[in-house]
Amino acid sequence: MNRFGSLLGRGIERVSASALGPYQTAVVRIGFAATWLLFLLRELPHRHELYGPDSPWNWDMAQQLIAENHAFTALMWSDGRIWFEVIYALAVLSSALLMLGWRTRTMSVLFMIGVLSLQNRSIFMGDGGDNVIHLMATYLVFTRCGQVWSLDARRAARARKASVRQEAAAEPFDGEEPFDGDEPLERAEPVDRVGPVLWWVLGLGLSVVTFMGELSGGWLLVFWGLWLTHGLWWVVGRRAPDGEARKLLDVIVKIAHNAALLVIMVEACLIYATAGWYKIQGSRWQDGTAIYYPLRLEYFSPWPALSDLLASHGLMVMLVTYGTVAVQVAFPFTLFNRRVKNVLLAAMIFEHAVIAVVLGLPFFSLAMIAADAVFLPTSFLRRVGGWVARARGGLVARFPRGRTVPGQRAQGDEPARESADHARVGFPS
Repeated sequence: MNRFGSLLGRGIERVSASALGPYQTAVVRIGFAATWLLFLLRELPHRHELYGPDSPWNWDMAQQLIAENHAFTALMWSDGRIWFEVIYALAVLSSALLMLGWRTRTMSVLFMIGVLSLQNRSIFMGDGGDNVIHLMATYLVFTRCGQVWSLDARRAARARKASVRQEAAAEPFDGEEPFDGDEPLERAEPVDRVGPVLWWVLGLGLSVVTFMGELSGGWLLVFWGLWLTHGLWWVVGRRAPDGEARKLLDVIVKIAHNAALLVIMVEACLIYATAGWYKIQGSRWQDGTAIYYPLRLEYFSPWPALSDLLASHGLMVMLVTYGTVAVQVAFPFTLFNRRVKNVLLAAMIFEHAVIAVVLGLPFFSLAMIAADAVFLPTSFLRRVGGWVARARGGLVARFPRGRTVPGQRAQGDEPARESADHARVGFPS
């Protein structure tokens, strides 16, 4: 009993003390935002037929369905063409900004609004990948998905670095230089002006929508709750960053993040488990020929020669068919063994990549790969992040912003300092 209590206590402490999986949630954020953004850009010429006024599922039919299932979609607030263009542009912009990690708390909400508005407007458009994006867009709202690999993380790192420099500059002079001569002596706290303005603008828009009666019931509580929570977080962090209220809010946010991360992982496992068990019940999956039939359909054959080549090898078709079922059914049970899990995870990612090419379902595959990424090891993700950073550094180095002319002195520089700079780079003083 004591051992169980100790384990329970450590588990609660870990869940409440830190936001787990920062790299995994960042990959999920980037993956789903990029997938939805690429889909919207590809379908830009056909947007009116998919979700707009020219859709076969017209506005009146959609309104009747929404009245029954009470699903959220901002496109039901007006049937005007201009309003549709505004919502579509909002979906594109929020996807791009969420992928970059700019104001992720706000952009995750706007991303969810864009996804739900378009998908619930025409529910028969899309495939299984849309369902995954639909679910993950909701879960991302409750995660701290901008802790790493985001513009938010870069801004926070710069703010911390500036704070450290200001503290060093504010220390009393003890005979040694506590700061670089280029650093300011005054102490100034970084002021966030964009966040409050964005919060007020969205609050005004939410007030207008509420006054017009477009929001009611649960969705009214959800959006006002998110708006008030973001405002409370900013006020407490601004006025009492080290107070008890901020610590309490921080614990609540971390618990919500970890709970949402767990839900994302469970959802991914359920997708594979249900898909695998349903396949087992199908006769074509039992006799090993299920993969053959999509390869013979023109709709799923962007490369007919490749599809014919794969379909002509019966042994390969049988192995892929049985292998798909085995991997999907077994994957949830391999989470307790890291090595086996990583092997099956690599197999599933490779399988989705093949589906994207052979069957012509790139966005479905990207959505599933983004969902799979929540199980990737942190060490692997950090290694990939290092590769990307080095590649970006090498690319930036090829395009220098400017060159320093030897002997040129900026206004206000001292000759002694110029000589020291020349000595460091190998120039004669």
